[in-house]
Amino acid sequence: MAKIICVLYDDPIAGYPKSYARDDVAQPEHYPDGQTLPTPKGIDFKPGTLLGSVSGELGLRKYLESNGHQLVVTSSKDGADSVLDRELHDAEIVISQPFWPAYMTAERIAKAPKLKMIVTAGIGSDHIDLEAANTRNITVAEVTYSNSNSVAEHVVMMILSQVRNYIPSYNWVVKGGWNIADCVERSYDLEAMSVGTVAAGRIGLRVLRLLKPFDVKLHYTDRHRLPESVEKELNLTHHTSVESLTKVCDVVTLNCPLYPETEHMINETTLKNFKRGAYLINTARGKLCDRDAIVSALESGQLAGYAGDVWFPQPPPADHPWRHMPNHGMTPHISGSSLTAQTRYATGTREILECYFEGRPIRDEYLIVQGGKLAGVGAHSYSEGNATKGSEEAERFKK
Repeated sequence: MAKIICVLYDDPIAGYPKSYARDDVAQPEHYPDGQTLPTPKGIDFKPGTLLGSVSGELGLRKYLESNGHQLVVTSSKDGADSVLDRELHDAEIVISQPFWPAYMTAERIAKAPKLKMIVTAGIGSDHIDLEAANTRNITVAEVTYSNSNSVAEHVVMMILSQVRNYIPSYNWVVKGGWNIADCVERSYDLEAMSVGTVAAGRIGLRVLRLLKPFDVKLHYTDRHRLPESVEKELNLTHHTSVESLTKVCDVVTLNCPLYPETEHMINETTLKNFKRGAYLINTARGKLCDRDAIVSALESGQLAGYAGDVWFPQPPPADHPWRHMPNHGMTPHISGSSLTAQTRYATGTREILECYFEGRPIRDEYLIVQGGKLAGVGAHSYSEGNATKGSEEAERFKK
């Protein structure tokens, strides 16, 4: 029997849903690069239901308990008295989501001598000390591509909401006003602007494809250059550095993983290379940006707006300055947790567990670390190291 700890975000304030806005969810037949959607032997939930919260349990309880395993589901993840820390001592598998990450630091991994696998239900495993996982020969897996397109849609929404000044305009309506001048004094057309993505992997490339019909000038930088055919198709301008891209772009969107080399890549110095009045969109990881440098750039006008879906730590403390800085469009980390995406990442988590317990190979697209080294998609996207430092600040968050 294996003990599995599943760390998920809390249920809605009004309680777990008894009904939903829609009766079903539309799903693609395959991902744009041809990768198939998750293919477990079965699922024990209705697609389109809330699976990512505590009561949803990622739809795993029936499967795990019927096979003799123990499942512990909790939202309590921060601090020495958390359920996660109390249960770690004999856990074999830890599962969490990027939206409510169980920060698996070297210290926590050391307290879990039976730990064999850490699974991200979603994409992005920077909340795990990959170096410590390598040392302990712990497998790290994530459900690659499960919510990439969901995040890309969120990026486009945030770009438009910032450039068109949507949030302040909506708030005038809520307050009973008809303040057209106040609404449009910061509103522009996206058309003809230069938009650049830092990284053009699954999410970044999808963003570029979604933006092409807006007749914008598209730019990108990535350590893996795109094929010439794709650059021609989208009329892309390739940049060999982030600095080269930010000098010419009106909108910059971050779509790269977090690892030691990308931590705080956007800081006081690099922000000086941005065009004055540029917009910065970050649905990748909060720690790509220096927290206070973003606030200062918004206050000075160097940035016209910042829209982010990611914070560090997660959840952020109640006094986190990004909650109150000017001209922001922050959301909780929701971009990849639509009910549509939850169906895919819960199904993919089930597939990973089936492979693990049945001794079958986990597909390369899902592997981050295996056999004491970066593996599969992890070898392509990450570098060895630790990006979890400072995560203990999450303990300061009060509901």
